[in-house]
Amino acid sequence: MLNTSDIDRVIGIVGEQGLSEATLAHLRKDFEGAHFTYCMDDDIGDARPYRECAGFNIYLVNSQDHCSVLTREIDGASGMVLAEVFEG
Repeated sequence: MLNTSDIDRVIGIVGEQGLSEATLAHLRKDFEGAHFTYCMDDDIGDARPYRECAGFNIYLVNSQDHCSVLTREIDGASGMVLAEVFEG
């Protein structure tokens, strides 16, 4: 399960390395057991992000009930969607 310090670390790593598949590979290695997905923010739909950052939003994923769902609750979060935001 993830916690707020994990999310802060992820934000720092993405801030340093940028948002890419290589960065996600790094995150998957550093946070074994958590899953990470990368997409464009407009692919998410109507969900509200857990955290808004410069250039990307973080959505939490809960997979406890055998189905992955987006959540805004850190309790039970097992992964993150890192959604790239383009200003325009």
